[in-house]
Amino acid sequence: MPSGGQLCMSPDKNVSTAGLTEENIAIGDVFRLGSAVLEVSQGRQPCWRLNERFGRKMMARHVQSTGRTGWYYRVLQPGTVEIGDGLMRIERLTPDWTIARIWRCFYIDTLNRDELAGIAGLARLAAGWRAYAANRLASSRIEDWTRRLDGQETI
Repeated sequence: MPSGGQLCMSPDKNVSTAGLTEENIAIGDVFRLGSAVLEVSQGRQPCWRLNERFGRKMMARHVQSTGRTGWYYRVLQPGTVEIGDGLMRIERLTPDWTIARIWRCFYIDTLNRDELAGIAGLARLAAGWRAYAANRLASSRIEDWTRRLDGQETI
């Protein structure tokens, strides 16, 4: 760690928090962390790399089934984060669109057309996830998750 107690984070680092869950985090929530400003952009989708990391063949599937997958932030304003800086929500743009709600649509109620249409039109959601919902809505088909979860080519 550099002198001065500053924590340097590259864009691919995880931020761990207490008290925030997929149930109370929504797409478009804006947070201040140190002098940086972050926005929740999408949930995470577990992949086969979890299986390898933990030495458990079904780990990614297990994590997906729990709904405790986490989320990604986009950086709205780069800044400096120091040890002890708290994560403070400063704006809620779409409070009804929690990570848990989207997870339920993608993995439980998978062909709920109203929910898929809402997700596809959710401006603050990452473009890839909007497209994911729009494609499912258009095709009325569930994707094959085998390659993402197991690391195998689909047959």
